[in-house]
Amino acid sequence: QVQLVESGGGLVQAGGSLRLSCAASGSIGSFTAMAWYRQAPGEQRDAVAGITSGGITNYVDSVKGRFTISRDDAKNTVFLQMNSLKPEDTAVYYCAAMSARGPSYWGQGTQVTVSS
Repeated sequence: QVQLVESGGGLVQAGGSLRLSCAASGSIGSFTAMAWYRQAPGEQRDAVAGITSGGITNYVDSVKGRFTISRDDAKNTVFLQMNSLKPEDTAVYYCAAMSARGPSYWGQGTQVTVSS
């Protein structure tokens, strides 16, 4: 069992930046990938960014060029740097530890609110 704890969310004005962190209780290197998802009120939970154990990254089109996912395996932590934030980025952001079949573990989520 691995616990994931997100932090770094908050309220920011449009155009601002936030850096989310996801601290794992175990080795993140044992997972196929780590990912960030987000869920807005009344919406489904969607993937935002992912990073494989080898460091390959991918992003949903709406955040490309604005968000950067990274990982520190020595600290078992994953980050999401979010720049040029828009009101439509408002959501609860979740960290996920991924197996080949999909998310194996979820964090509790951290709220990101972007005001216009």
